[in-house]
Amino acid sequence: MTTDFVKAFSAARRVSTPIIAVRTADAASTVQVLMGSLNGAADKTPLLHWDVIRGIIGINPLGDRAAKQVMGTGIPAMVSARPTDALTLAEKLPDDTVLFMANMQEFWKDAPVAQAAWNLRDSFTAAGKALVLMTTVGAILPPILSRDVLVLDQPLPDLADLAEIIKEEFAAESNGAVPSAEVLERGSDTLIGLAAFSAKQCTAMSLAKGKLDLDGLWERKRSMIEQTPGLAVWRGGETFADIGGCDNAKNFFMQVIKGKRKPRAIVFQDEMEKVYAGSGTDLSGIKTEMTGTMLSEMQDREYDGAILIGPPGAAKSMIAKAVGNTAGVPTIAFDLGAMQSSLVGSSGERLRQALAIVYAVSQGRALFIGTCNSIASLPPELRRRFKLGTFFFDLPTAPERDAIWDLYEARYGVSGPRPEDTDWTGAEIRQCCENADSLGISLIESAAYVVPVARAMGDTLTELRKSASDRYISAAQPGMYHYDEKSTARVAGQPGQPSKRVFRGREGDPRLN
Repeated sequence: MTTDFVKAFSAARRVSTPIIAVRTADAASTVQVLMGSLNGAADKTPLLHWDVIRGIIGINPLGDRAAKQVMGTGIPAMVSARPTDALTLAEKLPDDTVLFMANMQEFWKDAPVAQAAWNLRDSFTAAGKALVLMTTVGAILPPILSRDVLVLDQPLPDLADLAEIIKEEFAAESNGAVPSAEVLERGSDTLIGLAAFSAKQCTAMSLAKGKLDLDGLWERKRSMIEQTPGLAVWRGGETFADIGGCDNAKNFFMQVIKGKRKPRAIVFQDEMEKVYAGSGTDLSGIKTEMTGTMLSEMQDREYDGAILIGPPGAAKSMIAKAVGNTAGVPTIAFDLGAMQSSLVGSSGERLRQALAIVYAVSQGRALFIGTCNSIASLPPELRRRFKLGTFFFDLPTAPERDAIWDLYEARYGVSGPRPEDTDWTGAEIRQCCENADSLGISLIESAAYVVPVARAMGDTLTELRKSASDRYISAAQPGMYHYDEKSTARVAGQPGQPSKRVFRGREGDPRLN
């Protein structure tokens, strides 16, 4: 991927492209890569760098000479620290110069800066000069520059790049030691998603006496990823074996993670109905823009996705988090709300940065799983992107509740008579067992401190079941979810066909047999 990026930059230089915007997660490393792409021409090309503190400085001998030429003798480089001054002085740079300007996304929002950059277009073309605007991933050009600037994206390092980084760090730490093929494979796979500099730092800190601490490496990677607003790597260890019931959903996702398009990362979006509420009607336009970006990303990358809907506590989130651990891949919690900013354009930039990390970590094979308590507020076009289907999670049936009790009694080391649990969710069974353990009381006593969400929801739960009936896949049993309003039963099976089993929610009901 880096090779394609370098080829694109070299081609732009060959045809005298005057202004190039480079979006990268590691600007310093990128400048070094681009300088290296000039090969022998670097000795004949004045190379300069600008930032808001140091102003214009040369980064090779010809660049030093050019900087002195435009600044004048005895004038410090910091005089050119203002971007408008630097861009004005750039007119005087010699032919074939390449000027790198750092963090330009922070300055081009000001009209004079954008205008000063645009003014260089024709003169730079004629003189073979290049203005390279270094920006963060996801940055968007101002309108005045959007049609006249070539935008290049440097991808995050791929597995081959990361393997080279590991080799370099091994050689530096252990006097030329060479890592094994297994260490290279596991180490590069762990580092995927990090920028080059971050990958080097993580490797160096996890390397001692010729051995690479992969657990420490992975933890440092988590910390790096979580520096991006809205991203967090799930640290829980639950798998499908820790979840009672939901057999159809578990079986389906097990097939997905063993299939031809096995995901390399799970992207978990919780309470989607709150995140996307107001899209298309918000006055600021922020949610609408972010929703549009998500739609484009999922379609362009051909990501798979599934939606899990149901009342709170019905194991939707637990299933979503368990998919990653069951598959042995990271689960990335994706909080779109945390990416929103009060600054115009910043929200979209943050989202694009987060999506770039998702793409790198998953190597283009991410599985998006979203949960919601109500699907009505989700834009239809967004629902269509989650093409693997929508699963409805109802309250657990009596046999499912028995399985859940078994799991949590074993986990918390409690036992004894169980309370009446009609219409309890798995989350409430867990809370009852946890309270019994921590308070040193019986399960019956602990039940007094549990209020089933089904009672609080009342008619809302009934309406939710009606809206899901014959529309969504059952999380419990094969087939469509079907709600029998007359008997208040939940069944799985195709509409119009007899269901395999009808659940009344009471143990001992003859229809359970």
